[in-house]
Amino acid sequence: MNDYLLLTPGPLSTSDTVKKAMLKDWCTWDDEYNQGVVQAIRAKLVALATAHPGYTSVLMQGSGTASVESALGSLIKSSDKLLVINNGAYGERIGEIATYLNINTHIINYTETQLPNVTDIEAVLLNDSDITHIAMVHCETTTGMLNPAEAVGQLAKTYNKVFVLDAMSSFGGIPFDLADWHVDVMISSANKCIQGVPGFGFVICKQHIIAQSEGVSRSLSLDLFAQWHCMEKNNGKWRFTSPTHVVRAFYQALVELEEEGGITERYKRYKENQHILVAGMKKLGFSPLLNTSVHSPIITSFLSPTGQGYDFKTFYNALKNQGFVIYPGKVSDADCFRIGNIGHVFAADMHRLIDAVASNLYWQDTV
Repeated sequence: MNDYLLLTPGPLSTSDTVKKAMLKDWCTWDDEYNQGVVQAIRAKLVALATAHPGYTSVLMQGSGTASVESALGSLIKSSDKLLVINNGAYGERIGEIATYLNINTHIINYTETQLPNVTDIEAVLLNDSDITHIAMVHCETTTGMLNPAEAVGQLAKTYNKVFVLDAMSSFGGIPFDLADWHVDVMISSANKCIQGVPGFGFVICKQHIIAQSEGVSRSLSLDLFAQWHCMEKNNGKWRFTSPTHVVRAFYQALVELEEEGGITERYKRYKENQHILVAGMKKLGFSPLLNTSVHSPIITSFLSPTGQGYDFKTFYNALKNQGFVIYPGKVSDADCFRIGNIGHVFAADMHRLIDAVASNLYWQDTV
């Protein structure tokens, strides 16, 4: 259906069968949809997230950011204080959301190429007993850095804080167990590693946390408790219009994740894709922005060539004409671009990408 692959961190290239799942219209009053699709998705998400009891899930219309805003605005009371760990555009966005919602916030700022330091975070917790919640991004797709979520989760447990993890670009593609990592609230989106299409996000959290959050929300439409309560009470019914076609496509994507062998096997595929990408780009003279030790298998930032004839838009269009869409850079102090390798993308596709890049090093002719 497409004449190109989306090599981005989402939206991303989906399978034909996920696309075809959107061809049927659904009635939101029918058990076939509410119980057979929505409730099945909610159960599958919890099972993917943890092997331990005590967690629940709720789906929320909108972008992944809408689900982040829903969680922060519905689960953090006015008397609470949030510690935000920021080392990129999406950590910064958490802080911005907290400001909009008038949440009392302490932000630890790092540069986009710095790995958050657990000692720094612990020092803040020791010096500020008012902090009740910690929020961070797992895979910061600004750069492709994988942040130390497990270590921060251990800090949250040690200091009795609620740990909120934005796993937008990692859940479904990197194996981890919420309970083992002491994650109390996790947010992700349909159009990331599960390989669905855009239209809704979801929150997986400890049931007692959401059950005690009635009346906290600062928004009507993004009231996470109200959405969860409605789905619990009415067997999967959404409060407002459900994005039915997107939800059904997501169910199909979950089935295909299971058929692939689950998160562990998908992680292996993503890692192989990323290895081929980085090795091939290095042979062509490109340098990754980050050290390999902090790379996620989701997306990689590469420093832009220094040749005088190089222009990202020209490079972008040349690759798109050969079937590959990449991302511009998002780092404030480095000229770079990003290439993702998640979605319905395989090793052969990455090899074809490297061949396409090799045939479009046009700026070298101007040296």
